[in-house]
Amino acid sequence: VQLQASGGGLVQAGGSLRLSCAASGRTFNSYGMGWFRQAPGKEREFVAAISWGGASTYYADSVKGRFTISRDNAKNTMSLQMNSLKPEDTAVYYCAARIGGGSFYNTGSYAYWGMGTQVTVPA
Repeated sequence: VQLQASGGGLVQAGGSLRLSCAASGRTFNSYGMGWFRQAPGKEREFVAAISWGGASTYYADSVKGRFTISRDNAKNTMSLQMNSLKPEDTAVYYCAARIGGGSFYNTGSYAYWGMGTQVTVPA
């Protein structure tokens, strides 16, 4: 599975960005997907996840109500709409594919990772 995240950039506080993750290599609709982020000096943390069919979504408390995860299995893509961005959202954002079981919230449940995309929200 190859994953490629895109859509990051610099945005003022209160603004919006939409991240995309393009997948190739295996049947996209057979696995759950997630977004994680890592700020400088901090561990990688869970942001949002979505089940293989899109029926179930999961969010970190810090982004609930501001971020929306979605997927288009016909296009092999996943997106993260980020609204009301805050300086604390500044991080490198990674998309990942969850193969099999395990918690959606844990990095260890994800077998494949894409290269990150930088999101910067100046204070």
